[in-house]
Order: sequence, then C-alpha cells, then structure tokens
Amino acid sequence: MKNLFILLFILPLITFAQEPEMKSIFNGKDLTGWATPEVKEAWKANDGVLLVMNDPEKKGDILWTEKSYKDFIIKGDFKFGKGTVDSGFFIRNENDQIQIGISGSLKRDMTCSPYIPGKGYPVEASGVKDLLNLDDWNTIQVKAMGNQYTAWLNGVEVMQYTSETASEEGPIGIQLHPGREMSIEYRNLTLGTL
Repeated sequence: MKNLFILLFILPLITFAQEPEMKSIFNGKDLTGWATPEVKEAWKANDGVLLVMNDPEKKGDILWTEKSYKDFIIKGDFKFGKGTVDSGFFIRNENDQIQIGISGSLKRDMTCSPYIPGKGYPVEASGVKDLLNLDDWNTIQVKAMGNQYTAWLNGVEVMQYTSETASEEGPIGIQLHPGREMSIEYRNLTLGTL
C-alpha cells in the first residue's frame, strides 16, 4: 500500500517534469530577442504576427534567436502566403533544419521533414498531406533532445530523426529561402527548455 501511495504521488511529478514551461520568444511587436537580420526589410512584426517576405532581389536570410539552447521544444503557428514557400527552423546550427513548405530540390511539400546538407531529406514526415492546411494556420512543434528530433503537425507526431550533424548547443533560426518570391506568417512562437 505504501508503494502504491509513493507511485501515485511521484507519477504526476514525473509527467509534469517532462513537459517544459513554454515561454514566448516573439513578442508580436518587434524583433526583441532575435539577432539583427541581414535583410531587415524581409522581417516585419505587427499585431502578433511575424511576416517573412523576400525583398525585390529575392535575398535569403536567417533570423536567429539571440540566446543559445541545448535541449528544447519550439512551437508556433504558421500560415503560407504567396509564392513558393520554403522556410523552416534551423536547429542549433545552419546544417540541421526542419522544413516548412516546398523543397527547392524535390519541388514538393516537405513540411516537418529534416533537411541536412549532403543528405537531403534523410526521412520524410508522414501524413503531412492530410494534416496541412494550405489556406489557414497550422501548428508545428519540434523537440530537439540531443541529436534526436521529433516533429508534430497540428498535434500529430509526424517525424523522428537522429542527426549525425547536430550541435550540442546553439541558437534557433527561421529561414527565408533565397531566389524565390515567397511569404509566410508566424505567430505564437514559444519555447521550453528540457
């Protein structure tokens, strides 16, 4: 009976400890907390939304967090805009990316799939076509635990991958792919450390 009491007391604490406290990393008004981007006109914050849009020269850019992270969960909403959207989250370095939108090399949607230079897309997220809202908001969640990446789209787990190029610690980036006309919106960007 004593062991059952201990288990009933400890189990909720263990479950709680696995869920990090999610904190906002985008204030909805400006780029506070993010490093100054190279293409400043590509990033516009207004009314809780981060609009990412190529400039007339179609330059690419990455918006990096000022802070570095080890193990974390990042979560946010995204909505496709005009053009051929190619964006995503860089995970602690410029090598490991979780794609959002159309792959430039594959010419098809690879949302929630990892892109690794030299390997392309080593695994493809499953069931994305049935889950993705092309004309409305979607929610993406990415967990980076060491070199293990897991992604969810609209609450459904769609991808797991073990990276050989993962960094132990680093900032998180949002990609604006060069050489194309595109726009994408982000909102409710939150992060919890593990």
